[in-house]
Amino acid sequence: MILLYLLVPAAYLAAAVLEWNRIAPRTAGVTARAIPASHWLVAFALAGHAVLVDGTVATSEGLDVSLVNALSATAGLTALFAWAGSLTRALPGILAVALPVAALGAPLPALFPNPHRFSLADEPWAVLHIAVALIAYALLIVAALQALILLGLERRLHRGLPEPGAQRLPPLLTLERFLFRLVDVGFVLLTLTLVSGAVFSEELFGKPLRFTHKIVFSVLGWLVFAALLFGRHRYGWRGRSALSWVLAGTGLLFLAYVGSKFVLEVLLGR
Repeated sequence: MILLYLLVPAAYLAAAVLEWNRIAPRTAGVTARAIPASHWLVAFALAGHAVLVDGTVATSEGLDVSLVNALSATAGLTALFAWAGSLTRALPGILAVALPVAALGAPLPALFPNPHRFSLADEPWAVLHIAVALIAYALLIVAALQALILLGLERRLHRGLPEPGAQRLPPLLTLERFLFRLVDVGFVLLTLTLVSGAVFSEELFGKPLRFTHKIVFSVLGWLVFAALLFGRHRYGWRGRSALSWVLAGTGLLFLAYVGSKFVLEVLLGR
């Protein structure tokens, strides 16, 4: 298992380097060699990451979703969705930024073992609630990473610089539409997460809903995405301002989940 904790981040980083070389303007000639090697490395890393997550999250006492375990699982899902988007050419270039994130997240349970575990036994609805939440977070993280890429491409375009691999990239408007499909799905799952958590809190976790910082930031993030999608579908919002809303909403969700769990588990030791 220790060896896998070393091999998985290494495979992620090696694939990220190949992806970066593939899309970089000065090294675009390595495309034919880089694509197969990159895909095999990502496939190996994802399989190994799944084994690691299964070993740390699925414990004999139930589901363990401590902070480091949740971060590792979300990082793996982020890499998986980014890989799928790259294979379909819906999210070109996303692996170059998503894979380093996965490489950082994969070894966290080994580097920072967390004794403050939240185990769930015989609670299938709670497991489903958490799974939907992690998938929603991962999709919106991928959307945020793709938004960063599109912002960079727009900046190059405005400066009159050539786009890296422009001959292989779909138009920016097409890439933006793909991104907002991710946001649409992530928003629906986020809504299900918040509604189920609010309505069935006592049934899911054995305690009534409390007004906490996590709830506040989660609702604020939901409102940001709701306003963004309304503005896009009603008024056609696009471009830099719309992409900035994606980053803002994802940042609020990051504060809601990671920030609250860090304070509770690491600072307060609960």
